Amino acid sequence: MSIECNLIISLLKLPKNEPALIENVNRDARLPSKFTRKLLEIMQNEGLVYLKADCVEVYSSSRLELAVKAATLGADMQHVGRLLCWQEFEEMAAYSLKNNGYSVLNNVHFKQGGRRWEMDVVGCKKPLVLCIDCKHWQHTIAPSALQKIVDAQVQRTRAMAGSLPNAKLKLDCTKWKEAKFIPAILSLVPSSFKFIDEIPIVPILSLQDFIVQLPVYMDSVKFFSRSFVSLGHDF
Repeated sequence: MSIECNLIISLLKLPKNEPALIENVNRDARLPSKFTRKLLEIMQNEGLVYLKADCVEVYSSSRLELAVKAATLGADMQHVGRLLCWQEFEEMAAYSLKNNGYSVLNNVHFKQGGRRWEMDVVGCKKPLVLCIDCKHWQHTIAPSALQKIVDAQVQRTRAMAGSLPNAKLKLDCTKWKEAKFIPAILSLVPSSFKFIDEIPIVPILSLQDFIVQLPVYMDSVKFFSRSFVSLGHDF
């Protein structure tokens, strides 16, 4: 691994939002101190860390960005994945959606068809409702296993569309004339498949591009339409 990659791995080991001595980070990364300080200053300019005297602190919002950067530098994704938690995936997805004008709910629980369901992240931007299942994979997944994950997300998305309106779910889409519910899978490790049965499999590194381009490629993705006209909402 590169010098920068070693340093990122050491930074991801740090507790969230707690400063650590730079000398300890330097010792863990096994780097010359002059290189460590220089790289940390670059990362601070990029908004990834905060430096103060002899301490460094990693922003919670930048941990996933650091992990992705480590991956591009050749880090072992199984090792990197063990340093992250699934909540950080959801936070990154929510952050990207909000930055693109979506209203967002995380960990959405609902009932439909006599079952309890849960959706990791739901983003609403008229007329789209993006339903995301965040998968914290640490290695490449077999096609058969990926197919099961896709099928389950399709069922969840269909169930969510059918469960609305629901007074307990404050989703903006129920105020629209019509909404298009789109199932998607978000992963840390890139898959050899970009789509399975018209369901997008999106690596975290490509999430921003996917969100921006989604309205243009609606003909290529599976979605469930739901009309709320009879409810007397937004026409």
